Amino acid sequence: MTMHDDEIIIEDEAVRELIATQFPQWKALEVRRLTSSGTVNGIFRIGDELAARFPLQAVDPEDCRETLQREARASQRFAEHCPVAAPRPVALGEPGSGYPLPWSVQTWVPGEVATAGFGGSPDFARDLAGLIKALRTADTEGRTFQGDKRGGHLPDHDEWVELCFEKSEGLLDVPLLRRLWSHFRALPDKPGDVMTHGDLTPNNVLVEGGRLAGVLDSGDFAPADPALDVIAAWHLLDDPSRAVFREELGCDDLEWERSKAWAFEQCMGAIWYYIDTNPAMYNMGRTTLARIVSHTQV
Repeated sequence: MTMHDDEIIIEDEAVRELIATQFPQWKALEVRRLTSSGTVNGIFRIGDELAARFPLQAVDPEDCRETLQREARASQRFAEHCPVAAPRPVALGEPGSGYPLPWSVQTWVPGEVATAGFGGSPDFARDLAGLIKALRTADTEGRTFQGDKRGGHLPDHDEWVELCFEKSEGLLDVPLLRRLWSHFRALPDKPGDVMTHGDLTPNNVLVEGGRLAGVLDSGDFAPADPALDVIAAWHLLDDPSRAVFREELGCDDLEWERSKAWAFEQCMGAIWYYIDTNPAMYNMGRTTLARIVSHTQV
């Protein structure tokens, strides 16, 4: 079962042919598909040091190329400011037989993907806070939040959240969740955008020995609400570790509440959209939503 209505079916042999034809220097390396809970790209390892990413949803090839080029620039800058390992762009592949879009190659980052309910530890919480503080040192170059993704004005997401409520009837306590969103959407905007990863969810965070080892999917590194990266506290930390994280990062009450709002908007979609197709994303949504509900009074 596919995750998206417009999902592209990617055959292993087609990927091997594209790599061998367009990048003959890697022809002798083993190419193998990775099992991943990612929702945007199919991932294939090339040897031990590279990974190829193939967009999963059908779009205009030129739009796709522009997106991949923008993501490569953002990923390179992210890696320069990230205190742990992060992928760096290596090459851009072209459409070919068996696959209709441009695709990308980046460096491989070792580590284990954190899981929903990971819980963390005080040391891991300090690692996460240190990551966010390091990213915030990057210059926004006078830019502010752009686009319609998470990280701007909360009421701009009313239409999406309403769709999530409709899709979640019989699945979640929708009247309670409506009250929560009424509280969140009324929060004032927090001025002073900073550079953010934008999606610090478990499947984008690598751990090793219980510590932060790497960060994936950094192509949206851009200015946004400072609270956006604080969603990591709700996705990845239990109560004691979350308290350490908040103190280390110095979050005020508004930033803390807005971080819950962004995490809420994200997991509301993850639960109904991936219930049958992506267990990891569904479980993340359930786990994070339960944390938010238990820590918000409305």
